[in-house]
Amino acid sequence: MADIEASVRDLVNRDRDCTEKALAQMDLRQKINLLIGEWKAAGGGDVLPDVRDRVRLRR
Repeated sequence: MADIEASVRDLVNRDRDCTEKALAQMDLRQKINLLIGEWKAAGGGDVLPDVRDRVRLRR
């Protein structure tokens, strides 16, 4: 997903059409939200990591 976000940013910065990539990004976000909903319905209750947590883990 980060690759698609970077691609959209690059296309916008170069004043290019990013419709296809932006729609793909929205589709991925929708799928992630669905997976999180299913996880919670199955009893998942842990706090999920966000971007800041992931960056801290890389260091």
